[in-house]
Amino acid sequence: MQFSSIFFAKFSALVPTKASDKVVMFKVKVHGCGSIGNHLANASRALGWSVDMCDIDQAALERTKHDIYPSRYGKWDEEIGLYNSKEVPIGGYDIIVIGTPPDVHIPLAMSAIAEKPKAIIVEKPICGPGLEGAQELVAEAKKQGVAIFTGYDHVVGRASEEFVANINEDKFGPLLTLDVEFREHWAGIFGAHPWLSGPEDTYLGYFRRGGGASGEHSHAANLWQHFAHSAGKGRVSKVTAQLDFVKDGAIDYDRLCIMTLETDTGFTGRVVQDVITHPARKWARAQFRDGSLEWQCGSKPGTDSVSEFKTDGYTRKTDIAKTRPDDFIKELRHIEKALTADPSMSPISLERGLDTMMVVAAAHLSAATQKTVSIDWTKGYVPSALSA
Repeated sequence: MQFSSIFFAKFSALVPTKASDKVVMFKVKVHGCGSIGNHLANASRALGWSVDMCDIDQAALERTKHDIYPSRYGKWDEEIGLYNSKEVPIGGYDIIVIGTPPDVHIPLAMSAIAEKPKAIIVEKPICGPGLEGAQELVAEAKKQGVAIFTGYDHVVGRASEEFVANINEDKFGPLLTLDVEFREHWAGIFGAHPWLSGPEDTYLGYFRRGGGASGEHSHAANLWQHFAHSAGKGRVSKVTAQLDFVKDGAIDYDRLCIMTLETDTGFTGRVVQDVITHPARKWARAQFRDGSLEWQCGSKPGTDSVSEFKTDGYTRKTDIAKTRPDDFIKELRHIEKALTADPSMSPISLERGLDTMMVVAAAHLSAATQKTVSIDWTKGYVPSALSA
């Protein structure tokens, strides 16, 4: 489905931008008391929503109450309900968040659909490159009329909105190519999860579970697809990839994933994701005939930026101040407004998130076969849609 820059601008205009903007009251259930669960619980509370959190691990519940939440946000919020997953209420929630490891995202999302919430938010990546259950999730969500969104929050961030608003071929000439990189050593991830000693203690060390650079930093592939759609360049149809794997005992993950992507209109570009680069580089560049646009996450502490360059010497840089909690508040505001429109048109819809997982799956097949992999979207989100 095309998602034009014009529609995106109109859709984004519906999203309030001030913390004081009035919002509806939602009741939220969060599965998983790790980093993302705490982020989305806090963002929900910042919007005045009711929150219950649950986890299968009692230690995770204790960490949330006594460590993670108070260390990030100043103090524990006594209005948040904490439950063992076996005891959390079922039904009556407007939004259900799946913030667990990706290999259980789809089973939990399927169970959440049965509770008939207004929306489900599944953290990225939605699944591993095996795509197990992906098409079944799409079918069940459609059957039950439940909107599902994915955690690729960068595409609804203010910097991405600014970037999309300036993808203008009248201004810069024809768009020639697009590059996106998410290159970040995952020491920062483990710094935020001090109870983990390394990738072997979590899904991150196992690519089949959705870990490694290809899964954890799939924000880059997702942003590439979003920017290409916004420029009217179509859907990815071919993937050529190289992956550098680390295999040590049970650990099996890619530390570097390089992808060349081609859309159904013949537009090409590159995506690089790794878990080894320090300092981090989260960057995108749209190269036109007569200039370029650059997007950068964290161009300096607390700031994202979008820069314009023209061959005639014109330059402009737009700095966008934000905090980490702002990212998730913006995501939830986007979802609230999407529910009043057409959720399937959101750039963080389930289908958009699974489009990214199809590209990741194609990258793994390409690396394994050393061939370009084609995607047949008519077959759905299944491995048989990929051919080398």
